[in-house]
Amino acid sequence: MTNEIKSRVVGNLGHITLNRPKALNALTQAMCDEITRLMVAWENDPNIGAVLVDGSGDRAFCAGGDVILLHDSGKAGDKRAETFWRNEYALNDLIYRYKKPYITLIDGIVMGGGVGLSVHGRHRVAGNSTMFAMPETGIGYFPDVGGTFFLPRLGMAVGQWLGLTGARMKMRQVCEAGIANSFVPSDQHEALIEALGAADLDGSDVAVLKVMSDFVQRPPAADPIPKSVNAFSASSVGGILTALDADGSEWAQAQAENLRKKSPVALSVTFEAIRRGAKLSFRDAMSQELDISLGFLNTQDFYEGIRAQLIDKDRNPKWSAEDLSGVTAMEISRHFVPTPTPLKFLD
Repeated sequence: MTNEIKSRVVGNLGHITLNRPKALNALTQAMCDEITRLMVAWENDPNIGAVLVDGSGDRAFCAGGDVILLHDSGKAGDKRAETFWRNEYALNDLIYRYKKPYITLIDGIVMGGGVGLSVHGRHRVAGNSTMFAMPETGIGYFPDVGGTFFLPRLGMAVGQWLGLTGARMKMRQVCEAGIANSFVPSDQHEALIEALGAADLDGSDVAVLKVMSDFVQRPPAADPIPKSVNAFSASSVGGILTALDADGSEWAQAQAENLRKKSPVALSVTFEAIRRGAKLSFRDAMSQELDISLGFLNTQDFYEGIRAQLIDKDRNPKWSAEDLSGVTAMEISRHFVPTPTPLKFLD
């Protein structure tokens, strides 16, 4: 049990609230364990007809995971980082294949671990202030928590753009892209929760959608993603940069400038992981992500990125390679070596 999670059952609704508002509800090991415990129990409870997850405070659903723990664990050479990833990725899989309706209210910031808690579920409800991003390459890492599975399924160019650059999407584009599959204005979220708690939820999506139909609205049209995003369909990160440079538009130049600030190792591994993830099952993608994560524990850029962004906060990382030409094929491939102990799933 942890006070970082609030849970209650109202009628047939199991309700989980991430409860670290000052930390933007960033996911800890204790939170991950408690969410898993509740979801496993509720999946087998005939009195629970649906599960809903939201975040406390008005700033974030969940802004990521406990990155400092991962940094410190890797530095110490202990098992905390590996244990966290194993448990988190097993939870991501539980959400993906959950038998009962799983609803997330992704208002505010949803990044990293928060994406893993939401995007794999069946009912993803955006609010007015929803802001999505997978910014991991900026800390010398890659978009995990199932990012290598869902990003290419948004369309390879869009998926590589979001995964490589860490670009931010607001509510309209989040809905347009399908990251959220419904929009309920933020000031209606509490009423939606109350209605779900008062309804006869029988474990079917039909019962949930019947309640949601009174609240869901069509979001305003999103500004289209520029056609220049097609540069991200190139066959390598270098090819993407070449295409962006040749494009010449203001948007393309901004993307190229952004990419050149990221870790060349992280960019190279991320590109390959998303490319491979397009052809993998969800579980195979999650197993591959564990291999990659463990590989990053032996990568200088992982520690340097976290230091520069989150510890010293000088925003001036010294990457191990000056540019993409300094990243060898061996450096990339060693992140994809299978771990001797495969990822275990909850069933």
